[in-house]
Parts: sequence; structure tokens; C-alpha cells
Amino acid sequence: MKRTTDAKNPLIDDREIEFLLYDVLRAEELLALPAFAEHSRETFDMVLGSCRRLAREVLFPTYRELDAAPPVLAEGRVTLHPKMKELYPKLLALGLITAPRPHGVGGQQLPLVIDTVAQAYLCAGNVGAAGWIIMCRGTGHLLEAFGSEALKREYMDPLYRGQWTGTMALTEPHAGSSLGDLRTVARPTSAGHYLVRGSKIFITGADQDLTENIVHLVLARIEGAPEGTKGISLFAIPKMRREGDALVSNDVAIAGLIHKIGWRALPSVALELGENDDCHGWLVGEPHQGLSYMFQMMNEARITVGVAGAATASVAYHEALGYALTRPQGRALGARGGEQVAIVEHPDVRRMLLRQKAIVEGAISLVVTTARYADLAEHHPDAAERTKARTLLDVLTPIAKTFPAEKGFEANALALQVHGGYGYSSEYLPEAWMRDQKLNSIHEGTSGIQGLDLLGRKVMARGGEALRLLAGEVTSAIDEARAAGVAAALCDALASATATVGETTMQLGAMGMSGDAARMMLHSSDYLDMASTWVVGWQWLRHATAAQRIVASGGPRAAYAEGKLCAAQYFLETELGRIPHLARLCTSAEDSYARMNVEWF
Repeated sequence: MKRTTDAKNPLIDDREIEFLLYDVLRAEELLALPAFAEHSRETFDMVLGSCRRLAREVLFPTYRELDAAPPVLAEGRVTLHPKMKELYPKLLALGLITAPRPHGVGGQQLPLVIDTVAQAYLCAGNVGAAGWIIMCRGTGHLLEAFGSEALKREYMDPLYRGQWTGTMALTEPHAGSSLGDLRTVARPTSAGHYLVRGSKIFITGADQDLTENIVHLVLARIEGAPEGTKGISLFAIPKMRREGDALVSNDVAIAGLIHKIGWRALPSVALELGENDDCHGWLVGEPHQGLSYMFQMMNEARITVGVAGAATASVAYHEALGYALTRPQGRALGARGGEQVAIVEHPDVRRMLLRQKAIVEGAISLVVTTARYADLAEHHPDAAERTKARTLLDVLTPIAKTFPAEKGFEANALALQVHGGYGYSSEYLPEAWMRDQKLNSIHEGTSGIQGLDLLGRKVMARGGEALRLLAGEVTSAIDEARAAGVAAALCDALASATATVGETTMQLGAMGMSGDAARMMLHSSDYLDMASTWVVGWQWLRHATAAQRIVASGGPRAAYAEGKLCAAQYFLETELGRIPHLARLCTSAEDSYARMNVEWF
């Protein structure tokens, strides 16, 4: 029963995207903002149509090949799968590198709400291949925001055209995520550039044979700079620097290739900078401000990882659903003899599929909702509304990064489980997507780091303002759901969860204010789990509200909307009950892993 890539897999359900964009998020309201005035629902649908066609007809059919034959390192150069050279121009032709950027830099001023869905289709088709244009965008946008006019001309323009690719080079072998311990040094010269020396590791896309050059955005410490994160600066370091009309080697060497378990079309590389003391770097922005600049790219990347997580869970869910609908095995419960039934008829298979659906569609809604706040934060004409949206964007970012990755991995495991014995064979795709998904809980800050960020920074900043604003958004959704006739039990469950999250956060804040920061942060991972469950519960109640209206009006979409109501019921009734338990862990004296002596392991 060998199975090859199924071109019938939709990757993401188009009905889901239409429902989310126009029934739940009312994306057309963004057209009232001056930045988006030239767009329409027709232009939105045109962009999404182009991306879904490329994802389904071009990227997805190549996924297995690129996963099976990852990049190789030979004679100091990384060589990609030959198919990647065919895919890259087709990805560039979509125009997504600059799609959300202003006209002045070659952009289309496309709302991030639409752009995020477009990225999701591409990531569902082939996440490693899609990553190349995402890296170009992030690097170019950072230079657009903080680079000098000279740096923009030299590096931003070719990045935005996809003529060159880009990287973010933070991590060092000895330091990992502890960026305050980085040792890469930049020595100023009289010529205006710096000579940079150091080692970087796990640098995504840091070498390839797609383009003639790569622009590395590197964190380093100028000689004599303060220790810790306050002494970090940001440098643009090309693989090949310009001398006259020629590009010459810039003393950037490949020290090794990381053999990743997933995202295998996109290499991860170890770099050596300045082994011959000839690596030229150019300061981006002001000295010692590098980490604050890099957070723009890191936060964008965290949301992108969330998009990839949702997309990877989605493509696996639809593969599992297709398999369950067509795989005959066993008989219905209570039946004696007769024909075999498709396994979707078995209650436990429906349980696994419904859980996947709840995770996938909740995750997609989460990342697209986060993108909507990003649109408002940048483009709303009222300064107070921009500030509010920015605050909500900041508090949702660690959740949007983590929930799709962590719960997406669970969804991917369920997709494999639905396939039974075939699931753990490499002839079937779920095992490959599960490998891809695991990277998402590590990329751009592990889930543990996101928990520390959410509890230690985001929800406690400015006296808990972000959580108050978020609770206000949730409460408004509950009121709207009640008015639409959504079951009172579902509305009450989310209202109770909202109160629990608020009370728990206040108690933890009091611990921190009293000087007991260690106890406050001890269960930060549980706090992130609790907050994520609450926020995705909010998403599902909004879906239930829109679905209830569709069911009440009848018509051809009523059956789809009934499925939505069933999935909303599943998530709100099975997941929100975890919140009181997680809250108790966060505020209790439960200290097992703090108390655990290292020797006891």
C-alpha cells in the first residue's frame, strides 16, 4: 500500500481561509485604512490564489524530493537540491518578499493579514523552500528600518529583489540563546568599516548556490564595548564585498553544516568570520543598539515560525483526513459482518481528527489575528489605536510562536497515528512533517524562552496593561457570542478562564513585586500553556459566533458552519478545563524541579 505525495491534499482548506478572513476577522475593514485603500477583496483573493496554486502545483510535489536529499557541504560550499534552483524564481515571481512593504521600497502595501495567509499556503506546500524568501524579507526589512541610505542601496535593494539572500547571525557555539555572552568582536578602521572576527552557529541559509551573494546581519561587540547585552552592535557583513565593480571574498568561511531533522531544503550552517583578519562589516544604526534592532527581525521571525507551525500541522491534518476517508478497516461498533468501513467511521479516529482540526484552525486563526494587530499598529490613523495594537501584538507574539509549534507537534503526531502502521513508515509523509514541526519549538527562541518572555516581560509591563487590553478583547468577543446565540456554556467557560488568567497573573505579579522573582517565574512554561489555551479559546469562540450566524441564515455554508460549531465546542469544553489546574501550578508552592538536586538525576 505504498503511497506517494497526494496532489489532492489541499494543504489548507480554502473554505477555512474565506471564513476566517471575511466572517471572523472582517478583513475588508482594513481597506478603510489609507495604506490599503488601493486594494480590494479581489486583489486579496488574487494574491492568495497565486500562492495556493504555486503551493499545491509546484511546491508540494517537490517536498518529498527536497526532504530526502538535503543540502551538502563540499569544498567549503553548500549545494542545494537542484530542484531548488527551479523553485526559487517561481517563489520570487509571487512578489511576496516586499508585498507588505511601502511603495517607496518596491512593495505593494498588502495587509499582513493577507500576506500571513499567503505564507501559510507556501509553508504548507514546502516549508524549507518557502523559507528562502522569508529570510530575504526579514533581512531587508531590518535594513530598511535601521540602515543608512548607503546600506539600503548596497544591501536592502538586492535583498528585496531576491537577487541576494540574507541571514540573521546571532547564536555562537559557546553561548546558545544567552546573547549577552557572545564573543564576536568588531574592530573599527579608518576606512569606515569594521574588521569582524568570531564564530556563529545554527545560521539558517548562511550558504547556498542560488544567488551570487548573501548578506549576514551579525551581532558583535565593538572593541571596548560594555559586557552583556548592552554592549552588542549590529553589522551588515556580506559573503562577498564590493571592490570597484567586482565582488570579492569577504573572509566569511563555512565551518560546518548542521544535519537537521526537518526544514531540510533550507540549510543551517556554522560560520567563521575573519579567520584571515579580512572580514569587513558595516555598522547598522548606532553602536551598542544591535540587540534592540535585531528584535524587530526576531519578533517577525517568531510569528513566521508560528505560521510555519500552523501550516505544517494543517497539511498533515488534511493528509490524515484524506487517508481516514479512503482507508477501509474493520466494521462499525456493534455491527456483525458486512463490508469494511472507512476508518473515519470509528469514533476514536474522529476524535483524533477533530483534535487536529481544533488545533490547526485555532493556530491559523491565532497567527492571522496577530497579523491584524500588526497591520493596525503600523497603519491605523489614530495614535492611541496604534499604541493599543502594538501592545496587543507584543503580548500575542510569544503565544503565536509557541502554540502552533507545541500543539502543532501534537497534531502532527495524531496525523501519524491516524495512519496506523503506515504512519511510521517513510513511504508516507506524516513522519516527515512531524520532523519539520519539531524545529518550530526551537527556532527563534525555544518554548521555554517564550514563556519567560511572556510572563517576565510582556504581561507585567506597564502594570499589566497588555493583559488588561487582551482581556478586554476577549470580553468583547464573549458579549458578541452571547448576542449571536452561541451556547451559554461555551461563553461562560471562556469568561471563567478570563477571570482565572487575570487573577493568576495578579498573584504572580505580587510575588515579583515582593522580590520573589524565582518563584514567580518557576512555572513560566505552565503560564504560557495557560495563556495560550485561553487565547485560542478566544479564537474558537469568535469562530463559533460567525458560524452561529451562518447556521441561522441557512444556505450552502450551513453544513460547514455546523462543523465549526462542533470544533469550537470540542476546544472550549475539553481544553479550557485545564486552565484552573495550570493556574494552581503557577501560584502554588509546587517546586519539584527547583528542588531537584542535580545529583539526583
